[in-house]
Amino acid sequence: MGPDSRSARIQALVAEQAARRGARAGVVDVCTAAVAALPVAGAGLSAMSRTAASHPLCSTDDISRQLEELQLTLGEGPCVEAFARGSAVLTPDLLTIELQDHWAVFADAALEAGARAVFSLPLQMGAISPGVLDLYAGTPTVLDTEELADALAFADLATLLLLDATIDERGAPTDGPVPHRGFEDLGAYRAEIDQATGMLTVQLGVGIDEAFVRLRAHAYAQGRRLADVAADVVARRLRFPPDAEPDQTREAT
Repeated sequence: MGPDSRSARIQALVAEQAARRGARAGVVDVCTAAVAALPVAGAGLSAMSRTAASHPLCSTDDISRQLEELQLTLGEGPCVEAFARGSAVLTPDLLTIELQDHWAVFADAALEAGARAVFSLPLQMGAISPGVLDLYAGTPTVLDTEELADALAFADLATLLLLDATIDERGAPTDGPVPHRGFEDLGAYRAEIDQATGMLTVQLGVGIDEAFVRLRAHAYAQGRRLADVAADVVARRLRFPPDAEPDQTREAT
């Protein structure tokens, strides 16, 4: 299956879950759709950062909720390792001597919670990594090539939805009405946000993580979608003075 057809199928599955909720697509729909499409029992997603506290965003059941909380609390596990490495960490069976030595506390706690296999997929767009998607199974499980490609496509879509989510004061995605538009061209969308973030590193004289925080903060302060703000930055319709607050950023003249 080609990447375009796979992406379209994954988008359709997520959109279907969102339609059932009567809300715009969000990361919770990615988790639910992934569980329905893959040989896993549950899914969870955590927002993660190297400069701020990480926190769980959603989970499909109690076991996935425990797995998210365990890893962030203990600071170890496939989720933490996937975020640090920037690559998928696939654990077909936690009940191995190597893994129990590697994640001494997490492995036992995860097994006790009811997980036997865990697959952690970092959410990434260029240099930006806003979190990790975790999938678990209650029995030893291996994802074949097609299943792994689907899992990565779910993570890719989760990245875009998380970055473009409308956030409330707690930083959690909020539901809104079902949009009348479909998903954008995901490749172009990713490239534009990545380009805008790179431009802000120059305008603000900061690193990539801080530049993205400023980009998203402006979108939140103005009640706009992240993609629209990124487009304005790339088109040079919007500039970010280094010392300005998010609501003081000015339109370019």
